[in-house]
Formats: sequence, C-alpha cells, structure tokens
Amino acid sequence: MQIGFIGTGVMGTGIVLNLLKAGQSVVVYNRTKAHAQKVLDAGATWADTPQAVAQQAQLVMTMVGYPSDVEAVYTGENGIFAGIQAGSTVVDMTTSTPALAVKLTALAHEHDVQALDAPVSGGDVGAQNATLTVMVGGDRVAYDRVLPVFQQIGQRVNYFGTAGKGQHTKMANQIMIAGTMTGLTEMLVYAKAADLDLPQVLATLSSGGADNWSMDNYVPRILKGDYTPGFFAKHFLKDLRIALQEAERMQLDLPATKQAKLLYEAMVDDFGLGNDGTQGLIKTYEQA
Repeated sequence: MQIGFIGTGVMGTGIVLNLLKAGQSVVVYNRTKAHAQKVLDAGATWADTPQAVAQQAQLVMTMVGYPSDVEAVYTGENGIFAGIQAGSTVVDMTTSTPALAVKLTALAHEHDVQALDAPVSGGDVGAQNATLTVMVGGDRVAYDRVLPVFQQIGQRVNYFGTAGKGQHTKMANQIMIAGTMTGLTEMLVYAKAADLDLPQVLATLSSGGADNWSMDNYVPRILKGDYTPGFFAKHFLKDLRIALQEAERMQLDLPATKQAKLLYEAMVDDFGLGNDGTQGLIKTYEQA
C-alpha cells in the first residue's frame, strides 16, 4: 500500500521516519519543501501538491497546524479531494475540531473514500520512538484496515466511535495536560524560590504521587534551558481554545482549563513565545 503523508513538521517527520523504517513506501508533501528534506533523505518521495499525493496513494495521512490548514489541504485547489482515488482512506492526525472531522468524513464518502480522525499524544519523543498514543474516530472498516500502520508509529491505539470521537478524546487529553503543564511550571517556580536543588526535586517528585509524563519529559529540558518545541505553544493554545469551545457547546464550565488558556495566551500573544515548546511557559513567570 502506497502511503501519502502531508505535513513534515516536528511530529510528522518522526512519524514518516518510523513508517519508512517499517518498510512502508511514503510520498510526502509539505508547504516548505526544505522541511521535508530529512524524510526525503531517508527514502520518502516528493509530490508537489496534496492532490499529487492523493493521486499516488491508497492511504493519505495528514498532520498540519490548524483546522483552517486541514480544510485547505483537503478541500482547496490542488487539495486531497481533487486527486483522491475511490476506495482509498484518508486519516487526519492533526488536532482539530470534531465538527471538521465530521465534515471531512461526509466529503470523503461523496468520493467513495473512507475517513478517520486520529490525533495523537506523546510529543516529539513519542513520534521519534514510535510510542505515540493514537485516538481514532471515523469509519470502523477503515480503522481495521489502517490499524497495522498505526501500530508502526504508536504503542497504544484506541477506537472511540464515529467521526469526531478521536478529536473529542484528544480534547480530553489536552485538558489533562493543561493541568500538568501549569503544575510543573509553578512547582519549579516555587522550588527555585525556596532555594531547593531542582534536579533533586525532580528525582523526588518523579518517584511519588506527583509523577506525570509532562514533568518527566519537560522539566529536564527546562533545567537545561532547552525550549525547542516538542509541541509548539501556539498549537497547544489552539487546542485549549477548541476544548473550551466544545465544553461551552456541551454546557460545561472548565475553570482550570480557562485559566491555562489565559496563561498560554499570555505566553503566545503577549510574550511572543508561540514557537517555543509548551515548557516555555515558565519564561512568562521569570519575566513577570
């Protein structure tokens, strides 16, 4: 099966490299070709448009930035649906809106194509090590067909139901991460003010009830002054906004998530740190 992959950013690059390692044939497109060079050097082939990718592939996977990017890649001029082959499968792995997942699935069916929304969790480390968690909604037959491919890039894959359910699950994930990211940030601010040995604090908390993935993966980077993005802060802010929009639609009030959104809005909009990793939130405390 020829796989097409659109979006070779931090996450997409790791995913494509693992597909290639697993022996898959992958054709790629990215808005900036230079950002695809790593996967091209590893054996992927290049297509000039999403349409050209779809014309060559039976499975087209996408991981881009924002819902507007997703819609453009699928429905725009020279988009996926302009070149997709009947009987193919499309999989959007971007963290996007449940409503858009439903819309794209309906459009896919008009082209005799099956569709999945399959956002992931695990950051750049998970993408690099093929240990992602994949949360899937959409056509069950397509899920069964694509599952072996998901297993080449992730260690846990779960199907949650109809179109949009994968995105809803990712929103639940991001709500949880909002708490761990603000918690680890304020933990470090407090420990530093108390003149504690920060590596020792990390080692201690990691062995107790405070342990969590965000702390284990991002505090060591902060201690090294490494704010390169495992996940862009601007994209996390996008996710929090989607989560809160969905919560409002379901008549839910999530005050802690609202506060996390305000903190990341300050980081991205006021401090101009949207291209830092999510761990860069601590910089806003240091500069306040």
